[in-house]
Amino acid sequence: MKLFLKLALYFVFSTSIAQVTFQGKVIDSLGTPLEMANVIAIDTTTKLMESYAITNKMGEFKLSLKSNQVYNIQASYVGMKTAEFNLTTKSEPIKRDIKLYLDNALDEVQLVYEMPVEVRGDTLVYNADSFKNGTERKLEDILKKLPGIEVNDDGEIEVEGQRVQKVMVDGKDFFDGDSKLASKNIPSNAVDKVQVLKNYGEVGQLRGVQNNQDNYAINIKLKEGKENFWFGDIKAGGGYTEANGLYIFQPKLFYYSPNYSINFIGDVNNLGEVAFTRRDYFNFSGGFRMPSRQSGTNIDLGGNNLGFLSLQNNRAADIESQFAAANFSFSPKKTLDLSGFAIYSGNTTQIIENNSVIYTDNDLNIPDEITNNNTLQESQLGMLKLSAKYKPDVNNQLDYDIVTKTSREEQRQDFFSSVVGEIDQIEEINPFSINQNLNYYYTHNEDNIFAFEAQHLIQDEDPFYNAILRNKDSYVTTANGIGLDNLQSNYNVAQEKRVQSNQLDAKLDYWNILNKKSHLNLTVGSILSRQEFNSEIFQFLDDNSQFEPVPVNTDLSNINDITYNFTDLYLGVHYKLKSGIFTFTPGFSAHAYSWNNTQFNEEYEDDFYRILPDLNIRIQLKKSERIIFNYRMQTQFTDVTNLAEGLVLNRYNSLYSGNRALDNAFSHNVNLSYFSFNLFNYTNVFGSLNYNKRIDQIRNFTNFESVIRTNSPFNSDFADENFSANGRFQRSFGKLRASLGGNFNYSKFNQFIQGERSVNENYSQTYNAELRTNFRDAPNFEIAYRYSIQDNDQGNRRTKFYTNSPSVSFDALIFKTLTFKTDYAYNNFSDEDGTLNSFEFWNASLSYRKNADSKLEYELKATNLLDTDRQSQSTNSNISVSASEYFIQPRFISFRLIYSL
Repeated sequence: MKLFLKLALYFVFSTSIAQVTFQGKVIDSLGTPLEMANVIAIDTTTKLMESYAITNKMGEFKLSLKSNQVYNIQASYVGMKTAEFNLTTKSEPIKRDIKLYLDNALDEVQLVYEMPVEVRGDTLVYNADSFKNGTERKLEDILKKLPGIEVNDDGEIEVEGQRVQKVMVDGKDFFDGDSKLASKNIPSNAVDKVQVLKNYGEVGQLRGVQNNQDNYAINIKLKEGKENFWFGDIKAGGGYTEANGLYIFQPKLFYYSPNYSINFIGDVNNLGEVAFTRRDYFNFSGGFRMPSRQSGTNIDLGGNNLGFLSLQNNRAADIESQFAAANFSFSPKKTLDLSGFAIYSGNTTQIIENNSVIYTDNDLNIPDEITNNNTLQESQLGMLKLSAKYKPDVNNQLDYDIVTKTSREEQRQDFFSSVVGEIDQIEEINPFSINQNLNYYYTHNEDNIFAFEAQHLIQDEDPFYNAILRNKDSYVTTANGIGLDNLQSNYNVAQEKRVQSNQLDAKLDYWNILNKKSHLNLTVGSILSRQEFNSEIFQFLDDNSQFEPVPVNTDLSNINDITYNFTDLYLGVHYKLKSGIFTFTPGFSAHAYSWNNTQFNEEYEDDFYRILPDLNIRIQLKKSERIIFNYRMQTQFTDVTNLAEGLVLNRYNSLYSGNRALDNAFSHNVNLSYFSFNLFNYTNVFGSLNYNKRIDQIRNFTNFESVIRTNSPFNSDFADENFSANGRFQRSFGKLRASLGGNFNYSKFNQFIQGERSVNENYSQTYNAELRTNFRDAPNFEIAYRYSIQDNDQGNRRTKFYTNSPSVSFDALIFKTLTFKTDYAYNNFSDEDGTLNSFEFWNASLSYRKNADSKLEYELKATNLLDTDRQSQSTNSNISVSASEYFIQPRFISFRLIYSL
């Protein structure tokens, strides 16, 4: 790697030395600077565009050009005649102003070359071909090269530090705007323009009254010839290992026309290339957002999914995945749009992991533990959405959506604990949910606007847990407490749970436009929620019969049967005022809360009122530079499982008993953000400060018996706090783009173990640097380095860990037919005494196609070339330090054939 870095840096600096700058101003006939004027330089020999610039507020531009060359310079501005002249460069910098004159014959103005970047009001338009060099295959390969746009590790698209809310193709939602599905699957050769839509609002009637300034969407404009035709690609391939054969099949097909579109994405493989993870599934909202999200009320319906072990960096010992997704849109007439999608994801995953846990507080009398875990996960996930939008005129819009989710999941674990012994565990769940959304927007006149939004959710979850403990002696105390029959050959304990949720969330908004600079917003809304929770702990006996144990020496029951009702009626008032560069939006919401729960033939209820203030201040320093301040007070209500006072067996070593009298928590949330994007020198700056203070937070009393813990929740009298700061600086220097970023997080929280309170303070810091090239006719590379510090103060003990993660990637188009790509990453984890563990990964691929328009492409791909068999990590909590070994798939070499439509 050191040799590669030296060669890469030598290549960069040798290329940079040959550059000269041409700078000046673009002015009109009166000498007034012209902001947002376009300046391009075309190499007269190759006829290719060498450099481009967009002028700043002072009319200034700067181009990086090669020395001893002749360029054709073109400068243009809306309403002006294009200026054109030849420029000969030498070794010295050149300074020259360009004057433009009014032009009445606008239709005759034509530029031979398209600008790589254009600004059209709130829309930033990138010409995709200006950033391609021939190695791109998917949309994300293009996006990574565009200034101001980032694709994070999860495949999500970010603009100016903000996550893109929606991705469209020719104005039509792509799988409800999911940015990951778009970036990973849309073929790069179909992309003509990438349009970044700032201040994006889905409802045109509300764009002038809602705070959409931080909403971003991306629209992909397709190349000519891609409309009314199928396009995409089909990939098929395989390979061989000593364990089994390798296979991959990925059809990705797209059809777009003015009236309808169809998209299909498929993926079947056992190479560990997961197209759609469980995390993606549960984060996939289908575009649904709670109407009450701005009211200040948060009610938790709980996460009653299985305790599935999660993949580390999408790696595991063995992964087989199946994925299919279809999306359509249809406009039978101008006033009606119909759309929808269906998604299926099936995965079989084997996870092998070894852990060791050292408990740092000897007074707790908790023995250290070593565990070995072999887990087999099987999941089948399905989702269907149908949507309709009816807009008969500019003053009316009616939207309806319905999303249904269903899944079938199972996790089987062969588990060994040095303390408890051998344990077989089975977890299963078959949940479903139906979510409906109805919105109506009505503009009475230019000063009076109404919006009604309602969402109804039905959810049913039925998790099942079973643990067979072979070593009875190590579990006898817990077994006696639960009331298990100890005359059996083992403890075969199980639990059935069911959580049913029914929630209606609705609100009515009214905006009164007072004048051009201010308006008043009134909101009336309600949340009605009902949850039912049932659970029972039982034991399978040796004769296959079931035994219903009764806990001893306690008033607790092994059975839960509880109903929880919650109501929130609220009134919101907000006033928005624009004054110069400032926009103020103060407001509050007044709430009448009522809730009750019934269990064990007893009812507990509570009613109270609360006013929740909020404030938004926006300072627009320049067109692309702003400061935003947000303050919001919020209330948090728990879900039904925390109120259920019967015993719940979360796992063999974790028992839980709720508290029917739990009160709500509330929090103060403060955010200060800064954004700047300078098109003159392509500098992108983002920074954010966040503070959160939680009062009456729900915490647990935790008691240990050996490694078996029992938790019971309560409202803590001690506030928890969190402060975070993060920022990123990015700038382009000709064909180089450099990025620096970092984040800092401080948290203080209280925990209560064995009857003792402990205050825990955690400090985490992460710093990253990146250097990336974007040459059209030369190889490109990316060098990145990440350094993080985790500092934990656990009261009587302090720990500090360091992580160093350098990485490098390289791609090159060779002889215009071969595409070579490779990437390498190294991770080193250490404490103050030295390295604890390290691991590294190296991947590479070589593909051949006759030319850029060829239908066939052949690819040889290798993953994990170093045959790393495991990755290690260490973590710590307030009472323990743990280390784990996580086993991953071996080296895979596969051959693939890609056919492009």
